[in-house]
Amino acid sequence: MNKREDNSEKLGDFTTSARVIPISLLAVGIGLVSTFVAWGLLRLIALFTNAFYYGRVSTVLVSPSGNHLGWFAVLIPVAGGLIIGFMARYGSERIRGHGIPEALESILINGSKVQPRLAVLKPLSSAISIGSGGPFGAEGPIIMTGGAIGSIIAQLFHLTSAERKTLLVAGAAAGMAATFATPIAAVLLAVELLLFEWKPRSAIPVALASVTAGAARRYILGLGPLFPVPQHSIFIGPWGLLGCVVAGLLAGCLSSLLTLGVYAAEDLFKKVPVHWMWWPAIGGVFVGLGGMIFPQALGVGYDTIQNLLQGDVPRTVIAGVLIVKSAIWIISLGSGTSGGVLAPLLMMGAALGGVEAMFLPHEGAGFWPLVSMGAILGGTMRAPFTAILFALELTHDINVLLPLLLAAILAHGTTVLLLKRSILTEKVARRGFHITREYAIDPLEILFVREVMRTKLAVLPADATVEQLNHTILREPAHRGQHLYPVVDAENRVSGVVTRKQLRALTHSSAAESSLGHIVRKPVVVNPDEPLRVVVFRMAETGFTRMPVVDSETGKLAGMISLDDLLLARVRNLNEERHRERPLQVRFPFQKQTTAGSTSTT
Repeated sequence: MNKREDNSEKLGDFTTSARVIPISLLAVGIGLVSTFVAWGLLRLIALFTNAFYYGRVSTVLVSPSGNHLGWFAVLIPVAGGLIIGFMARYGSERIRGHGIPEALESILINGSKVQPRLAVLKPLSSAISIGSGGPFGAEGPIIMTGGAIGSIIAQLFHLTSAERKTLLVAGAAAGMAATFATPIAAVLLAVELLLFEWKPRSAIPVALASVTAGAARRYILGLGPLFPVPQHSIFIGPWGLLGCVVAGLLAGCLSSLLTLGVYAAEDLFKKVPVHWMWWPAIGGVFVGLGGMIFPQALGVGYDTIQNLLQGDVPRTVIAGVLIVKSAIWIISLGSGTSGGVLAPLLMMGAALGGVEAMFLPHEGAGFWPLVSMGAILGGTMRAPFTAILFALELTHDINVLLPLLLAAILAHGTTVLLLKRSILTEKVARRGFHITREYAIDPLEILFVREVMRTKLAVLPADATVEQLNHTILREPAHRGQHLYPVVDAENRVSGVVTRKQLRALTHSSAAESSLGHIVRKPVVVNPDEPLRVVVFRMAETGFTRMPVVDSETGKLAGMISLDDLLLARVRNLNEERHRERPLQVRFPFQKQTTAGSTSTT
């Protein structure tokens, strides 16, 4: 076995260690706790809905649309907005919004540390918001609340920031899995929106937390699917696929409009000459008026989503969702109140599918609402695979996998081209931070030291004195660009390194007559077969940006690598992305090359 093969055996596909085992055990416990938190949030929503609209104490899930309060119902969302405004100002401002951007901030900015009071205030404020008619879902708040539970438990142990992030995301994924009975989609959402990595060290604990929540949900909240639908045909034909293209493009356009609308509403509220604590109450006025026009727009609206997926709803309901529900959702979310976005997007996507069912090929009842529901999620959240699995787990209709894939990817592509940021990352960007949503292998991981190291360099003999080198090295023009000199013995083994600045200083000291081998420092070295990413980490840990390259078997000097060489590796990667060429050229019969770049026919 040669040295290169030996080195390749040391490099594994993943960097995960046995540390993943205790983190996974903690994640399982967090998954169980998050399931009860999800159950508690749903009961709280039911409690406040019954109290606000029916004047009774009950935790049975009901819809606000069945109330008999008349015009007095307009004041209920206003009252809920007032309570939330006071809670945000005097409790925690972080309860404002739909939860996922706040979770992102905790991960990226705060070292995955969430305040314990947020675990109480977030579900309480969301329950009040939705219970008083807010057009939101419970998933955003439970993601933030589950994440807060995971972070709090993690803070009780001696963990790294990366491990705290894993447990925070484990709690968030478990909360979503428990709320919707969608454990696989919850893991994908964690990867696409929260983890910003695909590593076993984080994916395994998050998946185990989600599985735990999905299993525990069956005893606490019942089995899935949340929205059962009749099975559709597995074959839809070319016209059906063309309809999916139309559905995907329309969903992408609607997703873009909804995203622009939310932040346009937020900008308008910033111009209102009152403190932001009053904004949810102002938004509540529009929610109340919208509820008078279209009562089904109030609350979570799971019953309306189910009816849309069954494909048997009046056109007035479809219009009410697309116009009234969309409008009050945009205004209310822009006001900074507390609530989630997934359930409203499901409803609006299903309503868009109801419109499409009027002119696209008939593929079965509820087919287009289901496809458009997944497409809207994929476009708005910029997480198409999460959207596809989410729609499948919500309905258990595996036959629509291909149509969902086509529509969701096209919706995703449309919003990527139309908008720089998604509805989730725009808020983070407005607070001065940037999140890239593209995942790729680091080019420094697949390039090795041997490919970029410099081999033409000056070396210093260990037995030479500083005074001797003063005339041969420091005054030699050919070596003025070299700032670090390896010191080698008679067999070319590296015994130390010295910088040009140190060498110049030594010529004016008492050590001028001493040999270099006695005064140089021990070097930090790299091996030719190490990936450049390892070199970057070593430079970051030591603070040295130039290192000799030493053969791992013989200990002999092989070359030198510096930060500039790593930048050249990046340039190579940029060239691969930007340089266009046509390696293969098709030559037709009776065609011959006459001059460079031109052809003629004989």
